[in-house]
Amino acid sequence: AEHQHTRYNPLRDDWVLVSAHRVKRPWQGQLEKPPLEDVPRWDPNNPLCPGAARANGEVNPQYEGTFVFPNDFPALQPDAPEPDDSDHPLFQAAAARGVCKVMCFHPWSDLTLPLMSLAEIRAVIDTWAELAAELGASYPWVQIFENKGAMMGCSNPHPHCQVWASSFLPNEAHLEDRTQRQHLTQHGVPMLLEYAEQEARRKERLVVENTDWLVVVPYWATWPYQTLLLPRRHVCRLQDLCKGERDSLASIMQRLLIKYDNLFEVSFPYSMGWHGAPTGPYLEEDCGHWQLHAHYYPPLLRSATVRKFMVGYEMLAQAQRDLTPEQAAERLRSLPEVHYKQRAK
Repeated sequence: AEHQHTRYNPLRDDWVLVSAHRVKRPWQGQLEKPPLEDVPRWDPNNPLCPGAARANGEVNPQYEGTFVFPNDFPALQPDAPEPDDSDHPLFQAAAARGVCKVMCFHPWSDLTLPLMSLAEIRAVIDTWAELAAELGASYPWVQIFENKGAMMGCSNPHPHCQVWASSFLPNEAHLEDRTQRQHLTQHGVPMLLEYAEQEARRKERLVVENTDWLVVVPYWATWPYQTLLLPRRHVCRLQDLCKGERDSLASIMQRLLIKYDNLFEVSFPYSMGWHGAPTGPYLEEDCGHWQLHAHYYPPLLRSATVRKFMVGYEMLAQAQRDLTPEQAAERLRSLPEVHYKQRAK
């Protein structure tokens, strides 16, 4: 692992170049501004706050828990017309319909998930499951995702995520459907169920675990502190989790996100999202090759101000990383599980 090598990602059917010897190279590149720490708890001009007006003139209720509303600027709409027929195989278009929703985690703008209580995180999980079931009744794919931090393009510090339901399977869903189906056919066991069992036994990439869940820096990780959140039992969709699994999910999410914040003592930016078996018409099909999981993709590399860029070789050839997944997991694993803002001074 000390020398350069490539690693296979069976979930994406591609490879990543690991160049561990480069981790000590000096950095003279772009420095990011650390996130604002003085976010007001309530701001009448913040469209995600309780009682505030949004861009379309609607006023939010005085919500006290989670709050879901239609995205005022949706990327997908349910009544989009069919595109014109293609006159050439190189110029194809297909129909794309759907709905986009915004989900606030909490009424306070100065909180993030790692600083919320377990009961509050559990409420977020329950709302995720409700949305997945509700939208999944008709749409083939429901993508729950959170962009945290300005570095990840998040324009509002209020704790929230987005939920996009589409009439089609997006590229990542298509890819994971194919690779997981092939693995089950060839090996007789769901890929990520087998992978979780292997990582639980090997432990070198393990970050946190409990009776129902484990978090690893995957063997094939591309981002420096990327993690994969996996259930221990075979479960296809978020809405299939039992009460106990939702409680333990709230706990392991809190532990992971506290470690993330503690790494550089900053509100750690990331993009995360849930992947599970397709829904809509796929509810009638056997999706046993699927295993529910969440991806966390954080960009920070060396400090609160130095991030990894996926450019150059990564865009034109293949993903490359310096820090090994084993080194990243060890760093995360060794961090305290008390948030740096809540430690006794």
